[in-house]
Amino acid sequence: MKESHIEVEGRVTTVLPGTMFRVELSNKHEVLATICGKMRRRRWIRLAVGDRVKMQMSPYDLNKARITWRLR
Repeated sequence: MKESHIEVEGRVTTVLPGTMFRVELSNKHEVLATICGKMRRRRWIRLAVGDRVKMQMSPYDLNKARITWRLR
């Protein structure tokens, strides 16, 4: 059975090198996030400080996430 991901939303607080981002969740918890491969292929999608994003988190490691969508 495939494991389920936790879908969360957050706001980018810091842009780090290597397509890594520091994202703050609504409960003030900060996670280290990277962009998914689909966003990496579409090079015109840029993330900046203050952007709202949708992420997937593993239930086993709640300090890392994968950014799947940039929200308006």
